[in-house]
Amino acid sequence: MDDELTLKIEHLSSGFFTERGYVPAVDDVTLTIPRGQVVGIVGESGCGKSMIARSVMGLLKYPGRITGGSIRLAGRELTGLPDSQMRTIRGRDMAMVFQEPMTSLNPVVPVGKQMREALLLHEKMDKRAARAEVLKMLEHVGISEPEKRYAAYPHELSGGLRQRVMIAMAMICKPKLLIADEPTTALDVTIEAQILRLIRSLSRETGMSVLLISHNLGVIAQMCDAVYVMYAGKIVEQADALTLFDAHEHPYTKGLMDSVIDLKANPRRLPAIGGVVPNLLHLPAGCAFSPRCPRAQERCRTERPELVELEPGHWCRCFEEGRAR
Repeated sequence: MDDELTLKIEHLSSGFFTERGYVPAVDDVTLTIPRGQVVGIVGESGCGKSMIARSVMGLLKYPGRITGGSIRLAGRELTGLPDSQMRTIRGRDMAMVFQEPMTSLNPVVPVGKQMREALLLHEKMDKRAARAEVLKMLEHVGISEPEKRYAAYPHELSGGLRQRVMIAMAMICKPKLLIADEPTTALDVTIEAQILRLIRSLSRETGMSVLLISHNLGVIAQMCDAVYVMYAGKIVEQADALTLFDAHEHPYTKGLMDSVIDLKANPRRLPAIGGVVPNLLHLPAGCAFSPRCPRAQERCRTERPELVELEPGHWCRCFEEGRAR
């Protein structure tokens, strides 16, 4: 039911208009996030994951543009809204955590004042009430000495603390949707685990939905209820997390799974998918993955497969064994 969905994306296409031609970064993507669930998008760099996030947030700037499809947040259509209306939605109804907080935080403004701005804008609080709410949120995300951190500048905080500040800033107005784009890339594994537990617990406490973007399958397995696998701008497989990890079908998904290092096996050579992601300006005539696929047949090189439902909730884009039309 649509009223149970926080985010509903249908047939979304977006890309860049360049002097060399149109680059289809996201090509006919359909994706849903039920209320209170964590949904992951996984794939190599350049497959379109972050482009989906920026399309949803309304952060595409020229030469980027949404060229088709629908994005609905809690039933409200976002595509086509003027930037003035999107500014009222960003921060209040949906928020985003980027992978490197130093590029997102203002280096010359204390972090507490940066967090306070969202409350002053969206909640119409006075400065004293906003400050109290910020201190409460800093403490809620596990930041000790919140009074001290409120007055600190971004460069005075560790990477883990800066990311906690970003999460607190995203959560301050209790949004319906949190988009986390590689939120633990620059962090060590101990801090990474803490940040992921924090996002998951906040989702459970508040009923907030989360779109988690990552190339790290360990993070996806730990966090997500459902997973979408992207390649060259398209969804190539989607399923609930348990099905995807235990019974994946697409050769690209298998390649990603095989690329995870098994430390017990003591491999002499690191496993990897051969080849590179194709140039989106010059995609293959058939399946975009066919030049790298060990099981590709002639049909794969000349025809483009459609997504087919293998079993309820499990979809795959592949010709092999009749899995696609």
